[in-house]
Amino acid sequence: MFIHTFAFRWKTTVTEEQRLRMIGDIRALESQIPGVLETVVGFNTSPRAQGYEFGGVMKFPDRATFEAYNEHPVHQQLLSWLLPLIDPIEVDFEV
Repeated sequence: MFIHTFAFRWKTTVTEEQRLRMIGDIRALESQIPGVLETVVGFNTSPRAQGYEFGGVMKFPDRATFEAYNEHPVHQQLLSWLLPLIDPIEVDFEV
């Protein structure tokens, strides 16, 4: 199993509408891209968040499937509008 984790800090200009769109678009990846086994996202409530307000976890059967997901056109389309709005961090690992 390959685990993809991420957290975002919002840029100051991000609207509530954009935040909600992001949640829906990330959750939809599971049904749009082959090999995504599970997607869990939500708003961060940790007092140690260091400014990261949103996070998520995605599960894949293996690293090759994750790499295919990463290059998939639907994922790339999401990144094209999302990346300018966030300061992201990712941690990915095999279990």
